[in-house]
Formats: sequence, structure tokens, C-alpha cells
Amino acid sequence: MQTTSITQQDLARSVISVPPLARNADLSLNEDENRKIVRHLETGGVSTLLYGGNALLYHVAPSQYGELLALLENIVAEDSLVIPSVGSAYGMMMDQAKQISQTSFPTAMVLPQPNVVTYDGVERAIADFVQMAGKPAVVYIKQLGYLEVEHVKRLVDAGSVSWIKYAIVRDNPSADEYLERLKDAVGAEMIVSGIGEQPALPHMQEFGVTAFTSGCVCVAPALSLHMLRLIQSGDFAAADQVRTVFRPLEDLRNNINPVRVLHAAVSGAGIAETGPLLPMMSPVSTAEAEQIADAAVRLLEAEMHFRQTGK
Repeated sequence: MQTTSITQQDLARSVISVPPLARNADLSLNEDENRKIVRHLETGGVSTLLYGGNALLYHVAPSQYGELLALLENIVAEDSLVIPSVGSAYGMMMDQAKQISQTSFPTAMVLPQPNVVTYDGVERAIADFVQMAGKPAVVYIKQLGYLEVEHVKRLVDAGSVSWIKYAIVRDNPSADEYLERLKDAVGAEMIVSGIGEQPALPHMQEFGVTAFTSGCVCVAPALSLHMLRLIQSGDFAAADQVRTVFRPLEDLRNNINPVRVLHAAVSGAGIAETGPLLPMMSPVSTAEAEQIADAAVRLLEAEMHFRQTGK
């Protein structure tokens, strides 16, 4: 596992995968199945793994967090970069900061808290986490009303930010006044598009952000990485063609629920048995699972065809 500080080159080298977390029937962690997900990603060329919302770390038991950190260190390759998450409650993230401080993870992402927050309060909470953990944080901007640009800039200027996951959903991702101001304030090189393949192209093309995160990459890592390389080379038309391959599964994620659908898709494609979701989430219906499995299998078939033929 990579333990050095994260650079812009580290961010640009890989799609940042956001995998689900496989559990046993009793909700304990399933190391073997989680390793299968990681190996599928790594054999497809994806070397960065961010465990956050898709892993339901919002709901992880504090008593299980140390075991989770140890598992994540054990299941990745020596040169892979793995990033856990903390929070979203302040007390939870501060207790987790003490545990993170005793590990070799170079950073951790602070999960956004959508309620009972103020801009100044979130800025202070992230700064407190960084001080306690002894390492910079990934700032996750998922909704308006969480952090304003000037608060993010102060955290960046203080050296408290490793990088920024930007994931505010817009009807038109190419027209985003907040992202424009954020880019101007802190620079595009430390910003990553955080909503999957569909907004990634306009975010990288129009705003120059460094890379993108993805859940569907857990099914088709080589294809997703190919799309990243096409965007980085300026071949936007070819990248757009690749993007369409991901759309059926991403549409299901948007229409049903991103976390629940990805959890079912990884199982439905036969990549790994993800097991039950942590409460307070519940599985998709049987009919939805069939739809998801069909889309996931087709995406995996496209992935395998690309690995064999390069197209």
C-alpha cells in the first residue's frame, strides 16, 4: 500500500474507484470477497481505492473501525493507494482520527454531514480532524450549504487538504458556478470529479480537474481507465463513446439508489459476493436485482472484450 503523501500525479494515474464493502450474513467483514473486488480493479489497471459512501462507512460501527482499517491495508497491492473515510458526525470522526493517526494511510476522506452544520463549523471540524490524525484530509463537497469556497481555500492554504472530491449534481455539469469559483480559488489540479463517468468528461474538459471517481469502475476498471486516458489525451469524442457503455448501469444507479445498485451490481456480475448492506440501507427488490445484474453482466462483457482486443 502506498504510504507517501498524495501528489497530483498520483491522482492522475488512475480512476479513483469507490468500491462497496463486502460483508458476511452477520454483518462482519468478509476479507476474501473484498479481496476479490480489489483484485478485479487492480488487474484492470486501477490502483486507487476510496472507501466511503458506497462502502456505507457512514454507518460503520466504531468498534469495527480498527478491523476495517487493518483489512484495507491487507487486501491491496503494494503500489495501490487506498483511502478510508471518517465521520460524518464530528465525535465519530475525532475518535477515528486517533485510529487513523496510528496507521500508514496517507489521508482519509471526511464524509459530508448534510444536516446541523455551518460553514465555519465544518471548516473547524476538518481542521480538528487533521490535527488529531496528523495527516491531511480529503474534502468531499457533495451538496451546497456544506462548505463555501473561501472555507475550502483556508483549509487548503493551511495544508489541511490532500485533495477535493467534487460531487454536486447539476442538470448541466458544464455550467457550474461553484466549481468555477473553486477551481479559481485552489487550482484544478487538486480537484477530482466525484460523480462517475457521466459528469467526468465535462468536468475534465471544461474545468480541467485532474481525474474522476467511479463506482461502476468496480465492474469495468480497464474501460473506465481507458476513458480517463482518452480525456487526458484530449480525445473527447472517443471518451464520450466509452462513456455510453457505462450509461445503462449508471442510469439504474441514478433511478434507484447509487449505493444499493452498485452493491447488487458487483454481485450480479459475479465479481464478488457483497453480502448484506448495513442498516440503515436495504437491498434492492428481486425485479430490480435482475435488471441490475443484466446491465452489470453486459458491462463486464464489454470490459473483457476491451481487455482482449483493446477496443
